[in-house]
Amino acid sequence: MALDHGYGVAIGTFASFTRDDPDEFGHWYHGHLQVDTPAGRYDSALDVDTPSGLGVSFRIVDDLTMEDFPQLSGLGDGFHPLVSGAASGAGSGALDYQRSPPLRDFRRLWQVLRWLPLTRLVVPVGLHRRLLPWRHWLILLRWYPWVASDGDNALDRLEAILPSATRVYLFGEPFSSGLGVHNVHLNQGDPPGPHWAENAIWQDGAVLVRYANDSATVWQVRFNSQLLPTDAAGHPA
Repeated sequence: MALDHGYGVAIGTFASFTRDDPDEFGHWYHGHLQVDTPAGRYDSALDVDTPSGLGVSFRIVDDLTMEDFPQLSGLGDGFHPLVSGAASGAGSGALDYQRSPPLRDFRRLWQVLRWLPLTRLVVPVGLHRRLLPWRHWLILLRWYPWVASDGDNALDRLEAILPSATRVYLFGEPFSSGLGVHNVHLNQGDPPGPHWAENAIWQDGAVLVRYANDSATVWQVRFNSQLLPTDAAGHPA
């Protein structure tokens, strides 16, 4: 089970960012981020609110570098299909909100704590920086909370980081017609219902923003009905 039209990433330079017209309640339903590629301009539909009141949440992971995404380093601008699923998704460059190491809460906390018994006893303080990158120490107690989206706040956070981007990576399902990516959100953890068959691991959508110094920020979105953790099939565990 997986997304109907496959999964991948569209890579390009930032072109434009717009929003749907607000409905009668004053909410925004989608943002539209466009990137330029050699094949043309790719659009994206970013879900940030629901008319049913179900709700959407978002979060920003902003302490990353492109070293955290080694499979993406050699990819040029354009759309690249990525392998999803348990067998090889982890090595394809695909994203998984639960399983991708850069997106796991407290991932770096473990990397620090596993050294403490040794370094506390025998390693001079001045050598700590050689053992682990400095940013691992600075975010020892950091995590990345999910924030309830009112439409505007999710899009405001994304829009603010786009002008300084050198590359934008749109993860999700390609449009069935034309150039674009949708399902730019969590694509697993849906309960039994219309989206159950689309559940799978290593196929999550997101926006990754890359900067000139190779630092990176990831913007993540999920519907509040989608639950983590998931099992090997992407269904709620």
